[in-house]
Amino acid sequence: MDEQEKTLEMMLEEVEGIIASIQQRDISLEDSFSLYQQGVETLKLCSGRIDAVEKKLLVLNEDGQLEELS
Repeated sequence: MDEQEKTLEMMLEEVEGIIASIQQRDISLEDSFSLYQQGVETLKLCSGRIDAVEKKLLVLNEDGQLEELS
C-alpha cells in the first residue's frame, strides 16, 4: 500500500511502531537513525493531511452562506 492510500490513523500507528522499535535496547545506532528519519517523513505526511482537512472545513456565516475557515 502506498502512502497516498494509507489513512491518517494507519500512518499514526506506523509512527507508534517506529517509536517502539527505536526504544528497544538491542537496536543499532544506524537502524535507530533510519527509523527516526522514516518517522519524521511519516509525520510530515500526517501534518500535510491534517492541513488539507482544516482548509476544507466550512462554516455558515451570518447570511447563511458557506465560507472556509482560515
